Amino acid sequence: MIFDATLLFSDAQAITADAASTNYIDLGATGTPYGGSALVRDIGPGYPIPISVTVGAAFNTLTSLNIILEVDDNTSFSTAKAVAQVNYVLARLTAGAILDFPDYVPQGTNERYFRLRYDVVGTDPTTGTITAGIVAAKQTNTGAAYGG
Repeated sequence: MIFDATLLFSDAQAITADAASTNYIDLGATGTPYGGSALVRDIGPGYPIPISVTVGAAFNTLTSLNIILEVDDNTSFSTAKAVAQVNYVLARLTAGAILDFPDYVPQGTNERYFRLRYDVVGTDPTTGTITAGIVAAKQTNTGAAYGG
């Protein structure tokens, strides 16, 4: 899988308690065309934009992990809105796991900034890392492209 550093939410980020992704993505200001009204943003309904979420080091001790895609109009995410959320049980959070987070940026991703948030359910883990970001295409390891 090829990641672009400017589109990474987390790069082998250790999750040992509830946390926001290390990085957020800035979609920039929308602006106003000459003689018109301000443009409205919603990147979800257009061309599919894949999100990849993988586990580096296996997690321990937690019951499950919620991964939430949030949007907001400011970098402090003080009025964040969740547009997607998936819960993963501990058994899914093994080293090398490719998580089935929503395949694409969902409709409702309509504010300037977006990030992931990780919410631990149960005991805080002492191990576990996540790498996540926007990618050109998701790796499936099925071999379908080669007839396998």
